[in-house]
Amino acid sequence: MQYHQLGKSALHISEISYGCMSLGSDDAGNARLIQQAIDGGINFFDTADLYDHGQNEITLGKALQGKRQQVIIASKAGNQWRPDGSGWDWNPRREYILSSVEESLRRLNTDYIDLYQLHGGTLEDPTDETISAFETLVQQGKIRYYGISSIRPNVIRTFVERSHIVSVMMQYSLLDRRPEESAFPLLEQHDIGVLARGAVAKGLLVNKTPEPYLNYNADEVAQAAAAIQRLSTPDRSPAATALRYVLAQPAVTSAVVGMRTAQQVQDALAAARTTPLSATEIQQLQQVLPANKYEQHR
Repeated sequence: MQYHQLGKSALHISEISYGCMSLGSDDAGNARLIQQAIDGGINFFDTADLYDHGQNEITLGKALQGKRQQVIIASKAGNQWRPDGSGWDWNPRREYILSSVEESLRRLNTDYIDLYQLHGGTLEDPTDETISAFETLVQQGKIRYYGISSIRPNVIRTFVERSHIVSVMMQYSLLDRRPEESAFPLLEQHDIGVLARGAVAKGLLVNKTPEPYLNYNADEVAQAAAAIQRLSTPDRSPAATALRYVLAQPAVTSAVVGMRTAQQVQDALAAARTTPLSATEIQQLQQVLPANKYEQHR
């Protein structure tokens, strides 16, 4: 497993990380998967207070008891569940962020979170207020660093200019190359790490029946999947090829992968061991379809 420094932070995280949203409700089963991942070299585990009404943080906290010094825990805040559980509302206010971290710390059964992320964001937010909450939490030692989870270039740009974020989590794959246009160059320039999710595009790049995705029609999605297949070998599965495409981007620090089964953990670990794509292979993949771009929130 390769490890990379996350932005300007002192965190060195595995290039394949665990997206815990995929975990189910079986605490014992989850603990086995997480231990398998740790044994394979994965040290970064990403959750959020939104996932499963906080139960995701609880099951992760249970699985990591006695292992806290081995791992890096990331969580997120900003989505507030309604009292009746019917849904959630966006709340980036300082008071809410400061109260949310207390609940996340309790559920995770830890006294600090390594990376605390704003789970979204708009230009209408009280951004300075939100940033001040994260800065306060760093000063209090409740979080070590903070970042955002957003695909909106204008929101990302605002936080780059006005905060000390060390990371941005965003969707990125061969079928979603929108970050390449402006987000990646900006984040590279400012030494802010990218946590890339969605590398296999909901399975469309590896094993799912082609269907429209973003601005691509089903035929175009099938072309991308075929290109991934062509570059796969007995030692490099289609999923590994899709992941290697994502990891080939210098801006990307780690690919966040959801894993529900022991086989999926094994496959992700195998992807980490495969040979990186060559420049020629990357070019072949990029020539299959024109790169898409963000149409909104620019």
